Amino acid sequence: MELDILAVGAHPDDVELHVGGTLARMAALGYAVGVVDLTRGELGTRGTPSVRAREAGKAARILGLTVRGNLGLPDGDVLITPKTRLAVIRALREHRPMIVMAPHWDDPHPDHANAGRLVADAAHHAGLAKIRTGQERFRPKALLYYMLPPHVLPTFIVDVSAHVGQREMAIRAHQSQLYDPKKKPDTYLSQPDFLYGVDAVVSYYGTLIGRAKGEAFFMKVPPEMPDLVGFFRQQGFRRLR
Repeated sequence: MELDILAVGAHPDDVELHVGGTLARMAALGYAVGVVDLTRGELGTRGTPSVRAREAGKAARILGLTVRGNLGLPDGDVLITPKTRLAVIRALREHRPMIVMAPHWDDPHPDHANAGRLVADAAHHAGLAKIRTGQERFRPKALLYYMLPPHVLPTFIVDVSAHVGQREMAIRAHQSQLYDPKKKPDTYLSQPDFLYGVDAVVSYYGTLIGRAKGEAFFMKVPPEMPDLVGFFRQQGFRRLR
């Protein structure tokens, strides 16, 4: 199925934690939105691949996704190789999204960092006719990076205030990874205050645009703004007095 937006995550909960509100908002606007997870998260201290797949499916229904897929790459060993690049190329050519989202490459988790680089490489190579997969060549119009490090200024921020409930429900769908006093051992995600930190990030980005909650994106190439007045009028900015 062809999509308007395809978000790629290294693990089954990455997308929900960082762009779940944006995907919910875009789906509510009627766009075809999908997610492809690169791994099944099998190295996670908690949860099994089958449990995590069920959780990902539940989160997809909450967000209103059209498609959720998984490439089955090895967790903890997401590498940029001809084989893995070809797998992502096939996914891009299958879904033909106008917009692709990927983790920012400057991240301490090697799977996250490599996922961003892998998607960027595949987005370019998917447009090359001599790379044959039995599909029409295709190149997305925009590659957006999420999971921004603190020192990176966002290119833009999406107001997700109206969809924060869906976002939180989608995150909590991954219950095997979150706080449960009956489950041991503890992990980074299962700390009691983990979700407070996650919420603090979207609250911070919201303040930058004068909204309650926001999700941030970075683009290597700034987008063109053909109608400057129309853009700011649509955003509802007040006239200066």
